[in-house]
Amino acid sequence: MPEAINRAPRSATVSRTTKETDITASVTIDGTGTSSVNSGVVFLDHMLTNFSKHSGFDLTLECRGDLEIDDHHTIEDIALVIGSAIDKALGDKRGIQRYGWAIIPMDDALARCALDLGGRSYCVFKAEFLRPVIQNFSTEMVEHFFLSLSNTLKANIHLAILEGENTHHKIEALFKSFAYAMKAAVAITGTDIPSTKGKL
Repeated sequence: MPEAINRAPRSATVSRTTKETDITASVTIDGTGTSSVNSGVVFLDHMLTNFSKHSGFDLTLECRGDLEIDDHHTIEDIALVIGSAIDKALGDKRGIQRYGWAIIPMDDALARCALDLGGRSYCVFKAEFLRPVIQNFSTEMVEHFFLSLSNTLKANIHLAILEGENTHHKIEALFKSFAYAMKAAVAITGTDIPSTKGKL
């Protein structure tokens, strides 16, 4: 980290309460990959724990959602809260690399993620899953999770499965590729705002 910057810890806590969900998430970007996740959706807990471990972000999340209806509101709102927390923790983004990318294999699956923390929300998602549900997690919600996350993270996220058949492997590879792309994008590589605009 450049010595010219006297940087405060990059961490934030965000809460969101609606008639559908009650969520609190805390994120520390320069962490050790420690997590405590209780979303009520077991497979999502597994994915978020993987994200934390491989990005190096510390993540604490508690959610009470209307899972008696289905998993949609819970997964969508968790993505919104995590995106908000990371964006808040990044502050003005001074000195970050801004761009990150990764190609991650997991057995038969190969996932690619490229992202830009430049302040513009966009998500391109190219993956299909043979299983519609894993535990109480609807696989159609993978795309919606990253779309919702991109909105509050203010990030341009491109995700794709390049190879693979196993649904679990494909989803896990996507989350891990996102983790490593984020780890690269938030790395401190300079001292200024990484944009010709002078603001992200």
